[in-house]
Amino acid sequence: MIKLMEVCGTHTHAIAKNGIKSIIPDNIKLISGPGCPVCVTSQNEIDKAIWLASQENVIFCTFGDMLRVPGINGNSLEKLKSEGKDIRIVLSPFDSIKIAQNNPEKNVIFMATGFETTSPTVAATILKADELNLKNFFIFSTHKLIIPAIEKLLEDKDLQIDGFILPGHVSVIIGKEPYEFIAKRYKKAGVITGFEASDILKGIYLLLKQIKEKNFKIEIQYKRAVSEKGNQKALEVLFKVFEPCDSEWRGIGKIEKSGLKLKKEFEKFDASLKFNIPEINSKENPKCICGEILKGIKEPIDCKLFRKVCNPLNPVGPCMVSSEGTCAAYFKYVGGAK
Repeated sequence: MIKLMEVCGTHTHAIAKNGIKSIIPDNIKLISGPGCPVCVTSQNEIDKAIWLASQENVIFCTFGDMLRVPGINGNSLEKLKSEGKDIRIVLSPFDSIKIAQNNPEKNVIFMATGFETTSPTVAATILKADELNLKNFFIFSTHKLIIPAIEKLLEDKDLQIDGFILPGHVSVIIGKEPYEFIAKRYKKAGVITGFEASDILKGIYLLLKQIKEKNFKIEIQYKRAVSEKGNQKALEVLFKVFEPCDSEWRGIGKIEKSGLKLKKEFEKFDASLKFNIPEINSKENPKCICGEILKGIKEPIDCKLFRKVCNPLNPVGPCMVSSEGTCAAYFKYVGGAK
């Protein structure tokens, strides 16, 4: 059995939507990994966000997918919003700056979620807030870095992944070079792949060719968008504002240097430092297997709650909430539970 893992939620949905698993040979298994930024956000980070949003004199801004992720005691940002808390969906972190400018008497917090695809934009937002000398704008960073997570997966002897369908969007920013360790150190195949069905099938072909020939390398199938070096300007802005820090991932646990925190000169925008967040005893729902799905150990159809209890209208875990979640993809495009 050859195991190929995609680590991008958009790939997960494209594979499900186009029925790719049904047309490849039975000895090739496609595994969904931790590619959804909403899904990999730890339960404790979710609970801290809910606590911040519940504070007086706060306007809490977030991308839409995060609104319905369940917290402890049945809470969610959506529930707080229904109870009258000022929680707003924004399409860009720059929208939060406008909200802060228009509400100088309020503390405006933006929940900064996502991989290297979105974090440079948040960094640029921080630079703009600094330029404007905003005193009432903060971010709550739950940003994640994909490279340390891939290495963590490769170290897991239970997974035995043979190759990676590498993320297109992230790779536009970071380029090809950061993935080289996959081939050089771990002797595994890797192909940066686009999102059309033809892209994914070509990516699978290139991975299988590498595995057959034992010629492991990182290839760019998605050449129309991804370059060797990536977007150096975006990376420059990103690491001007942020620095790596240890971070907790749902299903995987703590991974060293896999998150982003604000550098000292920008700490004045850190909501975690501005607000005295209490210790929260976060616990994931023991009936939800989202963590195991993100790690590639199980599929949504292995979950007893899938479709029966957990669905897009009643999500038990973030894998069903997010538009990039594996459970949401299976619910929309694949069959029911076992």
